[in-house]
Amino acid sequence: MRIDAAEMDFQKLNERIRQSRVQEIKIAGCIGQRYIAAGLSGRDITIQGTPGNALGAYLSGGRILVDGNVQEATGDTMNGGEIIVKGSAGDATGYAMRGGEIFIYGDAGYRCGIHMKAYKENSPSIVIGGRAGSFLGEYQAGGTIVVLGKDSQSTIVGNFCGTGMHGGEMYLRCDDLKAKLPAQVKAEKLASLPQGKARSLVERWCELFGENKDKYFHASYYRLTPNSENPYKQMYTAN
Repeated sequence: MRIDAAEMDFQKLNERIRQSRVQEIKIAGCIGQRYIAAGLSGRDITIQGTPGNALGAYLSGGRILVDGNVQEATGDTMNGGEIIVKGSAGDATGYAMRGGEIFIYGDAGYRCGIHMKAYKENSPSIVIGGRAGSFLGEYQAGGTIVVLGKDSQSTIVGNFCGTGMHGGEMYLRCDDLKAKLPAQVKAEKLASLPQGKARSLVERWCELFGENKDKYFHASYYRLTPNSENPYKQMYTAN
């Protein structure tokens, strides 16, 4: 099904999506409508244009592909599924994610991955192709964040990266991590991307956006994890 959203407000557009019984939906002319696919599952939605705030909030499954940029709070409290952004993402992408995956070709704004958390088999992931703004992974409690810095000539993360981090991990692709990290974060330099979840996420990102995976596998990374002695980690019973 194809929906022309150019003349629709966000309420009418979301009503059309929810009332539809088809699995594949293509949305053209998107111009900032909010809450698209919020709480849905089992849909394959392609969006041309720029969706507004909270795209895929509480998403529980399915796939959203955006042929452009996204605004703030994409994947807010997302539980499952996949969001693919061919452009860049605004602030608070993946806020409080509890599952699912977000793949961004370009940059991400401030507070990406804040309050991400994992439980048993549910572990959220965000891969950012460009650079991330300040407060990346603030209070991260679980999951995986990867920043690839594909075109960056400067620090690939902003200030206060990992502030309050007490779970999960980050992988930052760079030779020299110029960002100042808080005391509760441990940074380990890696000569290449190790086998495991991070590598599979980067491989998926390369497949989605037509990039050469060897370029990203065989590069230096910093792996960020919570310092086991930091006070934030001691406040939680499951890490």
